[in-house]
Amino acid sequence: MSKMPTKGWKCNMSKRIIVINGPNLNLLGTREKDIYGASTLSEIASAVTEEAKRIGMEADFVQSNHEGEIIDKIHEAKGRYDVIIINPAAYTHYSIAIRDAIKAVELPCIEVHMSNIHSREDFRSKCVIAPVCLGQICGFGANSYILAVRAAALL
Repeated sequence: MSKMPTKGWKCNMSKRIIVINGPNLNLLGTREKDIYGASTLSEIASAVTEEAKRIGMEADFVQSNHEGEIIDKIHEAKGRYDVIIINPAAYTHYSIAIRDAIKAVELPCIEVHMSNIHSREDFRSKCVIAPVCLGQICGFGANSYILAVRAAALL
């Protein structure tokens, strides 16, 4: 994972964030490297927790291939975390259940994608999650997660 400049980024208060990852992201590092790069999910998790700590936040990082488990993590976030960062992966395009869970917990949420989903196949540009998120960061590879952590610090 390439390093991004970090000078000047500091959270003005201690925040807890949870980073929730959807299906097939456990295969990063071996899956479609031309699209997703060579970083593993474990490497991304380390970079995210390191960046969060560096700017004064705490981060937990989870992944599931199961929609219900993702929904449970979103529900559990209420009262425990200040911000959700989510890469719903394929669920981005059709999971009304995840969308409704995000809306229900009333926490700020940032959607993340490693690839630019808007420049890929037509079906990938349909996002049912984005309308209940503060914003969407996509197309910057593994650094999309770092940008989301920094955005969370600014909230």
